[in-house]
Amino acid sequence: MSLEVRTVVESEYPEWLRAVHSGFLRPPVVADEEVADRLPHVDLSRVLGVFDQGRVVATFRSFTQELSAVGGGTLVADAVSAVTVAATHRRRGLLSRMMATDLAAAKERGDAVATLIAAEYPIYGRYGFGPATWTTEWTVDVRRAGLDPRRSGRPGDGGRIDFTDGEEIRKIGPDLHRRLAAVRAGIVGREARGWDVGTGLAYQSHPWVEPFYAVYRDEDGNPQGYAAYTCDDKWEDGKQPLNTATVRDLIAATPAAERALWHFLCSIDWVTAVKSGHRAPDDLLPLLLPDPRAARVTTHADMLWVRVLDVAKVLEGRTYGASGSLVLDLRDADGLAGGRYRLDASPEGAACSRTTGSADLALDIAELGTLSLGDESVVRLAALGRVEELTPGAAALADVLLRAPRRPWCPDIF
Repeated sequence: MSLEVRTVVESEYPEWLRAVHSGFLRPPVVADEEVADRLPHVDLSRVLGVFDQGRVVATFRSFTQELSAVGGGTLVADAVSAVTVAATHRRRGLLSRMMATDLAAAKERGDAVATLIAAEYPIYGRYGFGPATWTTEWTVDVRRAGLDPRRSGRPGDGGRIDFTDGEEIRKIGPDLHRRLAAVRAGIVGREARGWDVGTGLAYQSHPWVEPFYAVYRDEDGNPQGYAAYTCDDKWEDGKQPLNTATVRDLIAATPAAERALWHFLCSIDWVTAVKSGHRAPDDLLPLLLPDPRAARVTTHADMLWVRVLDVAKVLEGRTYGASGSLVLDLRDADGLAGGRYRLDASPEGAACSRTTGSADLALDIAELGTLSLGDESVVRLAALGRVEELTPGAAALADVLLRAPRRPWCPDIF
């Protein structure tokens, strides 16, 4: 019996959401409150389901997203989320059908890229996605960090840290987030609903635990960063505290704010460990401590995956710290963005267009996704056999042009 792939209508949304819960191993039940909270924020024309005799057996959703590029520019992305296939219907090409439908629509709209957070690594490369950012989590042993507990909680630059609440974070957070995106590639837009969910105002599928909110203000009283964190309640024998502060969100628009917030978190009474949450792999945290070894890496993994849909928009939509020209021969099995392109880049700007000239580098479109935000080395990909160097020295030149000064970072899961 054929399986129908199509968009979902409003009356089918609760059943579609139940299938999402089931696919992510959550209880397969949907509360009326959840439907009422989510549905107004969903574009049903971009919600796909696979139907087997009226039952949803696979799900897929996309939405418009802003993605920060190297140098602070913005790319329009087709953000892919809520991808599931029921265990009873695997290996039937259902994801491939949904993905092809969505990417074709994104290409038609003129989106520069598609993005997603991959629950499993091996799935999305075959659709042209490449891992473009990575995430690292540290656990700081506060007692080993070497900070002076009498001083580390008070900024030494004339600023101060105040406790606040979710209401203020919803007011000051968006501007701080935009300021971060202007200096760091890989930041995805956080709309009003994202701030509501992150501060407990919207419906929560898990029991909500109100975090502590701390905001850093500079000497003029202007907010420059904030942290949201929770603390457990653990004590060892002899009434010695063993509490852990777990960071849910920390956005700093300046290095001073970043330093002040991490030092504050490591100075809280009874807290002997700080879990950093998702951070960039080159985060300042370890080096802000007198003893960087006190920050132990507990997670390091791929985060944001990028699928290039418009090569010119991606390569022209960023800045370059040096001048040079490259011809890229891009292979795209899905026929969405393949071909030969010439990039002429300089600190003043860039131009990218199709060409018939001889190629300097040959690579799959997924590898361009991996390189798109400036994180990966072309020389390293060439050593792995994932980029073919056709002109001697082209890989090294590509590194000079494409690598970003700071590694891209995506703090949000969507």
